[in-house]
Amino acid sequence: MKNYLIIGGSSGIGEAIVEKLSKENDVNVTASYFSQPKEDFENVQYFHFNVDLDNLAYQSLPEEIHGFVYCPGAIVLKPFHRLTEESVVEDFKLQVVGAMLTIQAVLPKLKVAQSASIVLFSTVAVKQGFNFHAQVAMSKGAIEGLTKSLAAEFAPGIRVNCIAPSLTDTPLAEKMLNSEEKRAANAERHPLKSIGLPADSAELALFLLSEKSRWMTGQIIHLDGGMSSIN
Repeated sequence: MKNYLIIGGSSGIGEAIVEKLSKENDVNVTASYFSQPKEDFENVQYFHFNVDLDNLAYQSLPEEIHGFVYCPGAIVLKPFHRLTEESVVEDFKLQVVGAMLTIQAVLPKLKVAQSASIVLFSTVAVKQGFNFHAQVAMSKGAIEGLTKSLAAEFAPGIRVNCIAPSLTDTPLAEKMLNSEEKRAANAERHPLKSIGLPADSAELALFLLSEKSRWMTGQIIHLDGGMSSIN
C-alpha cells in the first residue's frame, strides 16, 4: 500500500491528480480542501486545511507518505506599478511559504518511505516573460529554486520535481477563458493550438510520483503546449 498526500486536491489540477491516483491499485490518498468541501470516496479521504493558519503536523496522516503534491496557487495579473506589498506577500505565503511549511511537516513521513517523491507546481511565466505576470513569476520562480535546492538536499531518498504548465482550463483561469473568443485567442498563442487540461498535468504528476521516474530529480518540466521552446 502506498500513501499519497495532495494539498489542494479539491479542484483543478489537484482534483484531477486525486481522481487518477484513486484508480491506481493498492493506494491510499489523503487530500485537502479549503473552500470547496469534498466527500470521501473509494480510497480517498479529504480534510479541511487552510495553508495560512493550520499546521499539517497535527493532522491524522499515515506514518509513511510515498508521494506529496502541493497544488495551491493563485493567478494575480496586474501591471507592475499596481502591485502592492500586501498582495505580493500574501501570494508568497500561499505558494512558497505554504509549500515550505507543509513539506517540513511531512518530511519525517517521507523519509520513512525511503523512496518518496515530491511534486511542486510553477508556471511557464517564469521562463517566458509575459506582461502583467510579475507577481506570479516571483512566487513561482521561488518554487523552482526550492525544487532544485530540496532535490539536492533530500537525495537519494526523496525525489523533488516541478511541473511548469502554461494556461490550463481550471477555475483559477476562469477569467481568461470565460468566452469563446478568449479561449480561441489563448489557444492560438500555443504552438499546439490548444489550452492545457487538468488531466495533462495530472498524468505527468502521476509519472513523477511513480517509480517510473526513479532516475529524475531536481527537474522543472515544462508542460506548456510548446510555448517555452518553440516560436
